[in-house]
Amino acid sequence: MTPRMMVLRRAASAAALLATVLPVAVAAPAHAADGASACRPPAPASLDPEQSRLADARTTALVERGGLGDFVRRLPAALCTTRGPAEAGRLLDAWGEALWQASVRRAQGQRPGGDLAPGDDRPLYWARLAMTADLARWQPRFTVDRAALRARFEDASRGLTGNAFRTAPGVRRIFISGFDPFGLDAEIRRANPSGSAALQLNGRRVTLADGSQAEIRAVVLPVRYADFDAGMVERAFAPHLAAGPAAADVITTVSQGYPGIFTLEDWAGRARSADPYPDNARALSGGTREHPVTAPGLGPGPEFIRTTLPADAVTAAVQSPYPVLLNSDVTEIPAGGTAPVDRTDGPTPGSRAVAGGGGGYLSNEVAYRSNRLRAELAPHLPGGHLHTPVLTGLPADPQQLTGPEFEHNESAITAQVRAVLEHAAVRHQGVPGCDASPRCAAGWQPAPVAYTRPNAASSKTN
Repeated sequence: MTPRMMVLRRAASAAALLATVLPVAVAAPAHAADGASACRPPAPASLDPEQSRLADARTTALVERGGLGDFVRRLPAALCTTRGPAEAGRLLDAWGEALWQASVRRAQGQRPGGDLAPGDDRPLYWARLAMTADLARWQPRFTVDRAALRARFEDASRGLTGNAFRTAPGVRRIFISGFDPFGLDAEIRRANPSGSAALQLNGRRVTLADGSQAEIRAVVLPVRYADFDAGMVERAFAPHLAAGPAAADVITTVSQGYPGIFTLEDWAGRARSADPYPDNARALSGGTREHPVTAPGLGPGPEFIRTTLPADAVTAAVQSPYPVLLNSDVTEIPAGGTAPVDRTDGPTPGSRAVAGGGGGYLSNEVAYRSNRLRAELAPHLPGGHLHTPVLTGLPADPQQLTGPEFEHNESAITAQVRAVLEHAAVRHQGVPGCDASPRCAAGWQPAPVAYTRPNAASSKTN
């Protein structure tokens, strides 16, 4: 084995070990052995708007109280073991996967450390962000493509790599996505129950409503337009929509939605229209309700895509502790028109999308992107989007990071996401995504539900 490969193996082994039992000392930087420093002193990097929130001490407390602090502290030394861009990329792959696996095990009560509730998704979010800030400050003695290295680390630490289904005869495969916390300028303590559910359910074997078995795999996506523009949703879902051992039987995107209810979104729209509401990087999409836009690089597809999840089966069986409703709302510009129109019964022929049931923000877009790809690669698969209730219960004292009500609500939402999946993933005959109710025999139509469109101020979902 060459000295370079020995250095890389030591660094990767240290990262993998962090996922289970924290080592007493990180693998020594290469310069300790050969006398030549692989790094210049860290530079005072220009952090992006999302990273700038790390200045709030509560973000560090969330990482430490989640037991992930050593990942942040030890990454700079690990980076200094590398001798070139290829080694750096492989090291960031390894550390990203280790961070993801540690966070999954923590969420599932398999990894001790910290005093936050296991299902809390915030330690992973803030640890990842702090590690990207360390990457921004890193000054190697060789040229690197810092953006490409960050992209590799982001993918690995979000479950996009090293997270394949286990193959087992007769076990169905469910692939879901959640989201990072968002709206952090208003409340930096916010979590996202969809991200929590993704961590708690990733790799779980569950029993479906018909008694069959299924395995769940999950990813957690960023609330950033730029990552969507760069194809992260497609990178996450494409391997699970192509034929082969990684293929899913059901896909469902999940995000935080409206207070007090779950909604299955009947329609996803092609447009962005959420401005002036920014993403986590304080970027705007350029699209408004009056002037919607299409995301850069989005592949060809219809203005609206309809869910193929079995809505009747879910809404008939899962209604506690939160109601689960089918939402057929859309906003469109009708054919020949110029002004947006809100509809409660889906789009009309020839209209242009302004917003799907999930609005015109990234929760709607993840549903559209994933299901556009599903329609292209695996049209027979059931797929759609689930909005969770808003996670409430943070203590009134802004210095208190958690509390019993917050933790109870987070657990209850994840349990109900699991229940929804256990009904949505049952194998149904006939029309894709259709259950055994009489409506399916006559052609698939949405189930009527009592649903009230939220007002514009509360319609930004993710």
